[in-house]
Amino acid sequence: MNAVINSYFSGGGLLDIGLLQAGVKIGQSYEIDATCCRVQGENLGAHVKQADIAEKLVEGDSADGMVFTYPCTKYSAIADIHGTRTGDELFLHALRHLAIARPEVYAVENVPGMRAFPVVMEAMTRMPDYFVQVFCPIESSTWLPQRRDRLIIIGSRRRFNWRPPELGRQIRLADILEDEPRITLPKAIAERMNGKYRDKPIISDPARGDIAPTCVAHYAKDKSTRLVADKRFPLGVRPYSVREYARLQGVPDWYEFNCSDTDAYRMIGNGVSVPVGEWLGREFKRYFGH
Repeated sequence: MNAVINSYFSGGGLLDIGLLQAGVKIGQSYEIDATCCRVQGENLGAHVKQADIAEKLVEGDSADGMVFTYPCTKYSAIADIHGTRTGDELFLHALRHLAIARPEVYAVENVPGMRAFPVVMEAMTRMPDYFVQVFCPIESSTWLPQRRDRLIIIGSRRRFNWRPPELGRQIRLADILEDEPRITLPKAIAERMNGKYRDKPIISDPARGDIAPTCVAHYAKDKSTRLVADKRFPLGVRPYSVREYARLQGVPDWYEFNCSDTDAYRMIGNGVSVPVGEWLGREFKRYFGH
């Protein structure tokens, strides 16, 4: 069976890259942001559709599987600091599509903090006639030099032993660094290094075998918070370039971000690590008997 998977809230397409690399066919990839859709389309083809899932009807939107990566900002621990950790209604629209379409399989990706919302967890794990497994944490550091833990929910119409990722060849931080990175050096780097801000920067040193902290969507505005050791630059540190940030998420170099750096960092930081999508894709193929 040549199973078809639809992707919802697909952003810059990082999850889709992983699914495609696993050999999965994507029927439609839905995303509300026009820039994300354009970048996806230029790299992955015409399956991406600009749509607001909160307004989109389910009718005619059939697929063997659905993957939902609705925004995580209202579930994350950092939202506690800003007073915005309130949950989000977008999970209800994911649930609406799932309940009406009733695909053979579905998956949900989000931050581990989503477990703090019992209503959300009940909605996405207690669908009638589905067998559900929850994996948490799925660690991007299994494959990549980045600390990034995620919650993965997989549901299927028949009982199936979904397998967790296996430890493979891990990419080192030194492996993702460019010889001539295209970066800017905001003055906030020196200010943060000298204690002007409350928090010191997180400096990762490839010579020590360090890995990077979690890639964040707002990195373009906060480059001084996450730095890599590099003796060629003032103070011996610098920000990550867009390409290095993409590599931290497992994005292959052929994937081009023909947009502003701000948009590129946002897409990368909001994305699902590509190897996570590839793991899901391989498990989907195993389920469907490929």
